Amino acid sequence: MEVVRRRTIADTQRAGQILNLDLDDIEVRFDLSGSAAGMYCYKTSDQWFRFNPWVFATDLELHVSDTVPHEVAHYAIHQCFGPRRVKPHGPEWRALMVELGANPKATYTGDLSQVPVRRQREHAYACRCREHRLSTTRHNRVRARRATYCCQYCRGVLRPLGAGGAE
Repeated sequence: MEVVRRRTIADTQRAGQILNLDLDDIEVRFDLSGSAAGMYCYKTSDQWFRFNPWVFATDLELHVSDTVPHEVAHYAIHQCFGPRRVKPHGPEWRALMVELGANPKATYTGDLSQVPVRRQREHAYACRCREHRLSTTRHNRVRARRATYCCQYCRGVLRPLGAGGAE
């Protein structure tokens, strides 16, 4: 993944030149999982990039040329405008992506069928008019009495089906 680190450093320097900013090289981690290819993260003064090695393995060249500048652009725009001052994929970000020579699309639409992704189990619920499927997260909220979910059609409260509320 050295090619990803080198591209991240090069794109960070270019973004700094384009925006007339002194951007620090920040940590690059390869610990992202699921279907997301990359992520720019910050917490107070700590900042880092996270990349998904499984997704990069599906098409390394594409992700080096698109995903890396995508996340670098988030970092640079964050440094330029501050957090929550501009839209994440707004005109400032898109303009920087074009300047970096990358595709200014916000999402990747390639085949991720070979990427291991954890899926939540679904649980059967019903209202007055139909059956519904709730994720394990929502199911656990219902069981702990921290949430109630309603049907958007009949406005009836969703009740668990089956023994104990789980499938």
